[in-house]
Amino acid sequence: MATTLVLGAGVIGITTAYYLAKAGRDVTVVDRQPVSANETSFANAGLIAPGHSYTWASPKAPKILLKSLFQEGQALRLKLSADPQMWSWAAKFLSNCNAERSRLNTSRKLVLCRYSQQQLQALTAEEDLHYDRLSKGLLYLYRDAPSFAKGRANMQVLADGGMPLEIIDVDRVIALEPALAHAREHIAGAIYCPSDESGDARLFTHDLTERCKRLGVTFEMNRRIEGFEHSSDAILAVLTDKGRMSADEYVLALGSYAPIVARPLGYRLPVYPVKGYSVTFPSGPGYSPPNMGGVDENNLVAYARFGDRLRFTATAEFTGYQTQHSPADFEHMLQAGRELFPEGADYSQPSFWAGLRPMTPEGTPIMGRSRHRNLFLNVGHGHMGWTMSCGSARIVTDLMLGRSPDIDLTGMTLT
Repeated sequence: MATTLVLGAGVIGITTAYYLAKAGRDVTVVDRQPVSANETSFANAGLIAPGHSYTWASPKAPKILLKSLFQEGQALRLKLSADPQMWSWAAKFLSNCNAERSRLNTSRKLVLCRYSQQQLQALTAEEDLHYDRLSKGLLYLYRDAPSFAKGRANMQVLADGGMPLEIIDVDRVIALEPALAHAREHIAGAIYCPSDESGDARLFTHDLTERCKRLGVTFEMNRRIEGFEHSSDAILAVLTDKGRMSADEYVLALGSYAPIVARPLGYRLPVYPVKGYSVTFPSGPGYSPPNMGGVDENNLVAYARFGDRLRFTATAEFTGYQTQHSPADFEHMLQAGRELFPEGADYSQPSFWAGLRPMTPEGTPIMGRSRHRNLFLNVGHGHMGWTMSCGSARIVTDLMLGRSPDIDLTGMTLT
């Protein structure tokens, strides 16, 4: 039986381990954390959102980044740094900030996101997974008429790709989401995607981790990856702080840290961390949380309900690998969230978090073969990692087994 080491125990690594184990591989997962989903997958937005597959590298992004140097409250924030990796990545990002590249990258993301949602739904049904899933669609809200008009124009690229999107007025918004009744004056309309979903990525990953264990997957946690033994065309072993580990094949699924780990092998992976913030509140009896997730498009604040919890997520901050945060970092999203859902949760009990999204300049991940014949990549999923997880894991598994993937991977491989 062929053996595989999966490097990384986030949602990308665990879904990859699952599909490989189902295919008969002897799989071991290695991670520096004590449990799975303890970094980027820990408290992300929770939206499974093919209906929001837009690339961040758009014609408006450079202006927003420039404004962020001088004004607080921007959805994209650039923190000046001497890090050459950031400037190299930023140059590639800016080269994609034109209408033609934006449309192409969005179209490619949409294909992968739709495929991945199909795989997620099939996996959820087969394994009876539980992760506070809501399948009532998502609302993309606009605060004023001009932004609503722009949103309707922008959605055409997704509509052309087959997404079922509905343009709805404020009455229809509130009919779908009664919890927004108090915010009527702040809503001009919305785009409703009935096929989008939400769910807690951390709970999903933990549940799938248990299914992996039943399939015989071994977990080597609390192991820090320190390097590789390798030849010019093959990985011979992974070196960790607890010893050498070898296998027939290896999958790199280390999120934002993949470029650091891969650099000694000669790779310059175009993946850079983009920091995001989330805050989660208890929302049990006596509160009026939303019954579906969505995005406040004017403030780029996402919201989702997970059982008796309500989460808001916002901000894309280019600030390197630090994840520190202070209450002030959450003021903008809290103001927007409480305006929409004034009775949505117990706002006196916040649980703050910040994590790193592993972004490529295009917004599409890098999957498949590397220059080493037994090293495969599953990296760079950015802010859509939860949405893309099952699809990309299935694709990488198919490639490792010599099967043709179900979708075109143009623009989503190393070469």
